[in-house]
Amino acid sequence: MKIGIAVLIVAVVVVFVVPGLTDRSYKSETNEPEEVMFTKEGNVAILDSLGKERVKIDAEFADTEYDRQRGLMFRKTMQEGQGMLFIFPVEEMQSFWMRNTYIPLDILFIDANKKIVTIHKNTKTLSDQSYPSTAPSKYVLEVVSGFCVKHGVEVGDVVGWELTAKADN
Repeated sequence: MKIGIAVLIVAVVVVFVVPGLTDRSYKSETNEPEEVMFTKEGNVAILDSLGKERVKIDAEFADTEYDRQRGLMFRKTMQEGQGMLFIFPVEEMQSFWMRNTYIPLDILFIDANKKIVTIHKNTKTLSDQSYPSTAPSKYVLEVVSGFCVKHGVEVGDVVGWELTAKADN
């Protein structure tokens, strides 16, 4: 009888306490998260210092703690005309890494005035290397590697955005 109760207790602990085992976002055989597909939530435009538009992209917005922590991790693809804009509650020094990130990225750090203050180009995938801002930032935009060179995006450019839809979480 005691063995039966112990087995039942272990089963309950595994089902309700061990994280990830019942989470539907995980593949059952490998326990790796399933890839999240891009969901357009708005547009981001990058303007030169004179206000002329350099480029406009479709964007996802990471505006919750969970979304900011997850970012683009586990994604295998992203199109050139897509990106993720991270929105932080306060302007401060920021630092990103590429843990569990399969896509090489250009990372743009943006201050509260929406001016690009730092760009890290062609970041190393699957790395814990730190990519810090050189000035306080309130926003960070991640786009595919090579994007900044192709579109002439530079420190001092201005970023603007428009939210068109937000999926329910």
